[in-house]
Amino acid sequence: MTRIGAIFNPYTHTPDEFHDAVIAAERAGVPELWVWEDCFKQSSFATVGAALAWTENLKVGIGIAPMPLRNVAATAMEIATLERLFPGRLLPGVGHGVLPWMGQVGARVASPLTLMREYVPALRGLLAGERVSVDGRYVKLDDVVLDYPPTVAPRIYAAAEGPKTVRLSGEVADGSVLDSRHTVEELAERVASIRAGRADAGRPGAQDQRAHEHDTVAFVVATFGADAEARALADVGDDHPDPGARALWGTPEQVAEGARAYFAAGIDEVILQPSSRVDLVEFYDAAGEVARLVAAVE
Repeated sequence: MTRIGAIFNPYTHTPDEFHDAVIAAERAGVPELWVWEDCFKQSSFATVGAALAWTENLKVGIGIAPMPLRNVAATAMEIATLERLFPGRLLPGVGHGVLPWMGQVGARVASPLTLMREYVPALRGLLAGERVSVDGRYVKLDDVVLDYPPTVAPRIYAAAEGPKTVRLSGEVADGSVLDSRHTVEELAERVASIRAGRADAGRPGAQDQRAHEHDTVAFVVATFGADAEARALADVGDDHPDPGARALWGTPEQVAEGARAYFAAGIDEVILQPSSRVDLVEFYDAAGEVARLVAAVE
């Protein structure tokens, strides 16, 4: 099922604004709110836990938590605890992290692909209640099992940008998170690569046009209201070819219509990313209306 979500951007809004933003998103009917754990701004698990406690229906995604910063067992415990407290509302994602930032804290690994190949399956196994032993290059677990695994393990998303990581996300994860500023055509190529990774790994749904076994999320810059086009293009920047193909803008009806091209390319969820600093109440009101328009034609 195709879906619409929205982002809380820590570059333009501080943690002090998060409570009111979360309440506004749920009140507006935004189905999912995604947060970033970009160094050195705000913790993903702390903010997600607060958001889930403040709301009743809102799903909250982590896009993403850097794998090098946390032992996989600690990440599994964080996710399992939140899933136990707020069943079915957490959408956890992990990724390489920005490599220079990882270097700043002494956590940069020589092979991010190897880390993902070891980390994500171990994380999925722990959350499934399995007893996991791994003796990898970066992940080492000796007969580890969670005392309180989730009743139903959540999907684990993997952030994917480079071609090798995109393909690997299909191989090892339950979903992929694709960064903003891509055209529909570029995203369609990434969807094909994700499905190829699933086929390589013999995972179900690899050839399905709408493979529900894997959930592909794309962040898309979106603007509403006065000067929406100019603000969207300014946010995308003129360093990208064809910037007008890398954002959505206009009325909620226009944005909903534009999102359908992403769905046709194989994206399961379009996450609307506010451009620059905006009034989040107004943005989430518009995003909630886009979500309703998209859901009405499902």
